[in-house]
Amino acid sequence: MNEVEAVFREERGRLLAALVRRFGDLDLAEEVTSDAIEAALKHWPVEGVPPKPGAWLMTTARRKAVDRLRRDQAFAARLAILQVEAERAAHAPPADADGGELPDERLQLFFTCAHPALPAEDRGALTLRCLAGLTTPEVARAYLVPVQTMAKRIVRAKKKIREARIPFRVPGADELPERLPGVLQVIYSIFTEGYAASSGPDLQRLDLAEEAIRLARILRRLLPSEREVAGLLALMLLVHARREARTGPDGEPVLLDEQDRGRWDRDLIEEGSALVVTALSGGPPGVYGVQAAIAALHDEAANLATTDWPQVVALYDVLLALDPSPVVALNRAAAVAMRDGPEAGLALLDELAGEPRLRGYHPYLVARADLLHRLGPRPEAAAAYRAALEAAGSEPERVHLRRRLAAVEES
Repeated sequence: MNEVEAVFREERGRLLAALVRRFGDLDLAEEVTSDAIEAALKHWPVEGVPPKPGAWLMTTARRKAVDRLRRDQAFAARLAILQVEAERAAHAPPADADGGELPDERLQLFFTCAHPALPAEDRGALTLRCLAGLTTPEVARAYLVPVQTMAKRIVRAKKKIREARIPFRVPGADELPERLPGVLQVIYSIFTEGYAASSGPDLQRLDLAEEAIRLARILRRLLPSEREVAGLLALMLLVHARREARTGPDGEPVLLDEQDRGRWDRDLIEEGSALVVTALSGGPPGVYGVQAAIAALHDEAANLATTDWPQVVALYDVLLALDPSPVVALNRAAAVAMRDGPEAGLALLDELAGEPRLRGYHPYLVARADLLHRLGPRPEAAAAYRAALEAAGSEPERVHLRRRLAAVEES
């Protein structure tokens, strides 16, 4: 990434958030942000990147916004309110503006994009579009939907913000505990899709995983005292540290016990482990902090056998109390199987068999098939692998399961 691209990547979200705050219109802010970047692409290669690129972009975008408002009679009332600022902008210093640093108002945009009034499927898309700066076709690829479908979804989300008058603001201290989990869930959902693609030719979508981590880093800078933000960032770093070892030469999945741990990213593990301490200090633990602590135990072990499985199970007990979901219970059962043997884990999985949210859930079917296989040759294992194969999303997962099924059938 060259210098200009790096500036755009860093400044785009900040600029967009500041313009939304100033003009109260997401569409207008997006348009003039694009116009300002286009102007920079024209001038900066010739004149050089200005000392304060954010101020340059803001000055340019603000002028373009005022020009658009002047041409649009529908915005006459708003233009009158902004007239004083428009005049100031008209007489502002040229491109290399000496103004102060561009205010970082991205936190407001985080909470707007993840507002509970928006449908869940729209929140992640809008976050990728506005805060990560992905184009609509890129967001469509991320969600594996046609571009037209995604364009309609984004337009729908913006319309909802406008018509419901969703405010561009950070929730008050009394609202933050209720609203922050929604923001964190949007970021984690983006990471999860990157970690294990729900469909398509690749097991991992590293671009999505890395965008989620970048967004979490921004959020961490904006909310440094929120321990669950630290916990989420820690969790993603500790999991992402294994990315290079998770796939084989042909893109097939490599299970945890078969991974070359020498290929794990020790810098990310060190950073994530330090954040775990922050996430678990100074108050009751949160769901992301506990999950990060579990991930740290995996990353710090020399191999699967020396993993502190009693501690992993104990942490899952804590997590299950915080989040009594069937998915957490599934993960705890897998940890119990490592601590107490496959029969103990399988018994817990059988207790979850009637849970509607796990019906057809690929990780549950794979976990059950693997435990049956570990118990020795039996027809139930082959049937379980067939069920897992039917529910598999990505092609690498299907290839992997076909191989395991063939091995079971031959035994």
